[in-house]
Amino acid sequence: MRRARLLTTAALAVASAGLLAPPAAAAALAAGGGGLEVSPSTVTPGTTVTVNTAACGSDGAATGDASAVGAGSFTLAPSTHRENAIGQFKVPPSAQPGTYEIVAKCWGSGSDGKEVAGDLVVTVTSTAAAREHRVAPKGHVKTGVGGALGPDPVQTAAGVAALAVAAAGGTWLLHRRARGDRI
Repeated sequence: MRRARLLTTAALAVASAGLLAPPAAAAALAAGGGGLEVSPSTVTPGTTVTVNTAACGSDGAATGDASAVGAGSFTLAPSTHRENAIGQFKVPPSAQPGTYEIVAKCWGSGSDGKEVAGDLVVTVTSTAAAREHRVAPKGHVKTGVGGALGPDPVQTAAGVAALAVAAAGGTWLLHRRARGDRI
């Protein structure tokens, strides 16, 4: 009974992985593996992106379509590196932030018509660029509360004196109350 339950759970997990996968991963599963790798997968406008796939076979090539992001079509040529077809395109400077599906359709080497897809995320600024352009804050923070080293030393001295008088008066009143004197 326990073994049957484990097998049923495993079968449901495998089935739901195909149903819950993102569109690019689902396309790769449907195509029998060998999805489209997009590198880097998160870019800023103006970046050159490399795309590769093993789905087209060792001698296969593909026509890529990056028109979703505004880059148009490009060619993936056979490569000796892991028997992949590799191509590049440039994300246009006018690209808007979002997630875009990049598609490649294989041709040649018996894989005609096989389609694979991968996701490309376009952001406004990259984390590396944000780190390079980080600016340290300067000057005083104007919160309305003031500070010990404010711009006017006379006002700071007056504030310290007022606090000292209030502390001394409070101490004197508490001392009188403890002795039983009436106020």
